[in-house]
Amino acid sequence: MSANLSIKTVPDEIVARLRARAERHHRSMQGELLAILEEAVGAGATLTAAEVLAEIRRRGLATPSESAAIIRADRDGR
Repeated sequence: MSANLSIKTVPDEIVARLRARAERHHRSMQGELLAILEEAVGAGATLTAAEVLAEIRRRGLATPSESAAIIRADRDGR
């Protein structure tokens, strides 16, 4: 079963950004909105360890190098 959804009073700036995003993906605005919703509430696909690592690297995330020393000191103190 499908449903019709409506979003009212969307700021012009967001509409413009959505329209540009839809054009980049060669979709209508409705198609783009549906794709965004599917991504947001999707089945929660399980990622492999390699995919998680690739995403971490893509985002430039890092753990401070001293974290290993902090953990080691905590473990040694027990």
